[in-house]
Amino acid sequence: MTHAILLISCPDHRGITAAITQYVYDHNGNILHAEQHTDEKENVFFMRIEWSMEGFDLGQDEIEGNFRTVAEKFSMKWKLYFTDRLPRVAVFASKHLHCLYDMLYRYKSGQFRCEIPLIISNHPDAGSVADVFGINFSEIGITPAKKREQEKKQLQILEQENIDTIIFARYMQIVGDEFIDKYENNIVNIHHSFLPAFAGKEPYLQAYQKGVKIIGATSHYVTGELDTGPIIEQDTVRISHKDSVEDLVRKGEDLERVVLSRAVRWHLERKILSYNNKTIVFD
Repeated sequence: MTHAILLISCPDHRGITAAITQYVYDHNGNILHAEQHTDEKENVFFMRIEWSMEGFDLGQDEIEGNFRTVAEKFSMKWKLYFTDRLPRVAVFASKHLHCLYDMLYRYKSGQFRCEIPLIISNHPDAGSVADVFGINFSEIGITPAKKREQEKKQLQILEQENIDTIIFARYMQIVGDEFIDKYENNIVNIHHSFLPAFAGKEPYLQAYQKGVKIIGATSHYVTGELDTGPIIEQDTVRISHKDSVEDLVRKGEDLERVVLSRAVRWHLERKILSYNNKTIVFD
């Protein structure tokens, strides 16, 4: 059964929820899920509403133009999605493959509603993983002198495959502005720390030397400023003085898998709105 999903943000006013639900009702729609939030400090209204297309008296291609009258009345920013149009996802990986394995296992077992036709890496290591899961693999080395040219090649491949979502499964590269602008709020990254602490190289060694009692992982959207994009999900795990650096790495990698999978699932289910470098994540 196909569902329509509408994500909305706008200045807060009386009557927004009533207008949206009335619109769905007037066109014979059955609302399945609806959630809203108001940022009282910024006076901004957010909403996610999902309804069944069975019996809805507008076709998918008609809704956008038809809803514009309601949207303009409340100065809405909005996006419309349909559940029968599966996101096409490319996974970027490097030499650390634990998140890549986890993403592909969840995908093949039906936990993610999407298509993953492509894996891109700057190293050959992920090629064997792609073979196991039957997914196309493209190795594009990244060097400082030719980075822009190499990223253009990546973008060409993504365009050929009609990719709309990118997962950085521990892809240890900083991408340029052209990349970020084309896929704004559609590049999901996993960071091996509970940001904003222990950023940079060897975070587990830093944590070990500091004697911390928890370590964490953070999934966020990629922006032009390194590791400061809107945070989607975070989690932590307790450690003790008995844990070695290797123990921290093992526990951290387990956490990275879980945090990234949550963030990816919410993104694919269209449950995230970004605003002022933060996210609203609907249940």
